[in-house]
Amino acid sequence: MTQGLDTTATRALARTIRRHVVQMTHRAKASHVGTSLSMAELLAVLYGGILRVDPSTRESLDRDRFVLSKGHGCAGLYAVLAERGFFPLSRLGEFYQDGTRMAGHVTHGGIPGVEVSTGALGHGLSIACGMALAGRRDRRQFRVFALLSDGECDEGATWEAALLAGHHRLDTLVAIVDYNKIQSLGTVKEVLDLEPLAQKWKAFGWEAREIDGHDIAEIHRALSEIPLAPGRPTCVVAHTVKGKGVSFMENDLLWHYRAPDATELARALAELDAEP
Repeated sequence: MTQGLDTTATRALARTIRRHVVQMTHRAKASHVGTSLSMAELLAVLYGGILRVDPSTRESLDRDRFVLSKGHGCAGLYAVLAERGFFPLSRLGEFYQDGTRMAGHVTHGGIPGVEVSTGALGHGLSIACGMALAGRRDRRQFRVFALLSDGECDEGATWEAALLAGHHRLDTLVAIVDYNKIQSLGTVKEVLDLEPLAQKWKAFGWEAREIDGHDIAEIHRALSEIPLAPGRPTCVVAHTVKGKGVSFMENDLLWHYRAPDATELARALAELDAEP
């Protein structure tokens, strides 16, 4: 038990998110299963013990905001929102189906709990900056959390937003980088090496911390201490594994693009059910 967090329940939530993700992507024949799996613990901790959000008061002006900048990982977000009661679990069957609102990049229209539609990579942090700045000017106490892919850190718009946030000392803003080290065309190191990533954020006026993005206690400890430094926005660089939780998907670029077939789905679910 981590102080203030039931680690057993949070670990179970992460496993449940992964089960939904592989089932949703299989049913829809959709891509991006790997990027949804890599962030399961991050989502479980955020929605299990960090974010001040509640389905019954989801329109509260003082609620925390969560922006999934890596909008192609939406299966994971839809899954955790359903598990937390924002909408019925049965709606997950709508994922990526013709004529439904649950699109293959995260969509807020008609999906309770989703703050903003994203998917054009590199823009989520800018939106989160605007939310944080508006909250300050309205004298609201909410925090804004933006979950980015590592590939988005190739985008100039990400660093423009980072510069603005540091300049305005937006210490209610938190960027979490899902650093799974694989992006659309190969490894991050091959495509555009980001190192030293944490130091880059610090140079832009942020406080940054590197963590194991699958260690529930470590995630909770970092996110519970926000702001890490008063007057500075926070960046949490979460080292993760693409496809985490399903052995044959882990660290494999293939699973950025393809969906599990029936046999692969059964293998994935068997592995997830066998987790302690």
